[in-house]
Amino acid sequence: TAEAETATVRKIVARLEALPPDRARLLAGAAYVVTRAANADLDVSDEEAVVIEQALVEKTGISEAEAVIVVEVARQQARLFGSTEDFLVTREFKRVATPEQRLGVMRACFLVTAANDEIDSAESAVLNQIATELEIDPADFDTIRSEHREQLSVIRAMRPVQRG
Repeated sequence: TAEAETATVRKIVARLEALPPDRARLLAGAAYVVTRAANADLDVSDEEAVVIEQALVEKTGISEAEAVIVVEVARQQARLFGSTEDFLVTREFKRVATPEQRLGVMRACFLVTAANDEIDSAESAVLNQIATELEIDPADFDTIRSEHREQLSVIRAMRPVQRG
């Protein structure tokens, strides 16, 4: 519904007018949610943006040029509006996405937060929040998180203690 859309999603959708509206809305939401994860440390690095673009190309079939546009608009929106839009856009994405698409976005969120080879506590908190908002099954979330176990800062911090 038009009421459920946020201004952020509409801006991204407007950049993708060549796509069917439902597909553009889905991509806009996916890009924003993954960018939200990247922005957990209040900065979406160029390295993280490239990871988001690659994930969108691989998982959605859009062109690289479309991915660059979608990610840059989502990146700007995250910088400008951040937490005020996070829940609304994530809720809208959950509404239009299939369970498989939500899992794919959750995986992409982990990939982007691990782009610098470490998922810190702020990023972990955002990943947990996104999983809750997307209603990701806890077992599925644990599976995805275990795939990135060695990149979790909390696990790394325990290593010296274990070796102690």
